[in-house]
Amino acid sequence: MENGQEMVSFEIIANAGDARSFALEAAKAGNFEEAEELLKKSNAAAVLAHHAQTDLLVKHANGDGVNVDVLLVHAQDHLMTSMLAVELIKELITLYKNK
Repeated sequence: MENGQEMVSFEIIANAGDARSFALEAAKAGNFEEAEELLKKSNAAAVLAHHAQTDLLVKHANGDGVNVDVLLVHAQDHLMTSMLAVELIKELITLYKNK
């Protein structure tokens, strides 16, 4: 496995995990202001993960080989489940605000 791709996979995993963790903290926050700050941190981490993913997609589109291995598949899975969790948590917070 190309070491650079391995590092990108770990970058996606770490940042996606941070995005989900910050969002989960936001869901448990004691007030909406704190939740909003945690969601900003979640978004920043998600953007980093998404940029790493986009870099791989651009590399592939340019004809540079991207080795699809179990680590990259795991990274993609981690990113997508984190994105879904963040989206659902944001909806729950909105529901609580409107309650």
